[in-house]
Amino acid sequence: MKHRDKEMGRSTLGIGALSERSGVNIETIRYYERIGIMPEPPRTAGGQRVYDAGHLGRLVFIRRSRELGFSLDEIRTLLHLADGGDYSCGQVHEMTLAHIADIRRKIADLRRMERVLREMAANCAGGEMPECPILEALSA
Repeated sequence: MKHRDKEMGRSTLGIGALSERSGVNIETIRYYERIGIMPEPPRTAGGQRVYDAGHLGRLVFIRRSRELGFSLDEIRTLLHLADGGDYSCGQVHEMTLAHIADIRRKIADLRRMERVLREMAANCAGGEMPECPILEALSA
């Protein structure tokens, strides 16, 4: 639902419209507000949250950061840098490089897990025997 905020003189959105436009679930929006990475929006006299373009932009930033694998703590830091206006591109660059290194470690871990699982599966004929080499390997 789109509102016209007469006091502020700007268009506002209800939480459902914000969710739809940002691609973020309503419960996730409320969670982000509880943990402080989304500011608490003003409320109507009836108690409904009303959001503006600033809220939408911030939520899109958070969603996109999550899609790229940044943790909530990393996003909080990025938002702090952006909100304070006292940041350098170098700081953001360093964070991004650290994030890339973390992704590479996770990829290496996933490849190791795949190799171990592939080896375990290769040792199993998949028959009707009560013994299972996969379960034995997991129990060892």
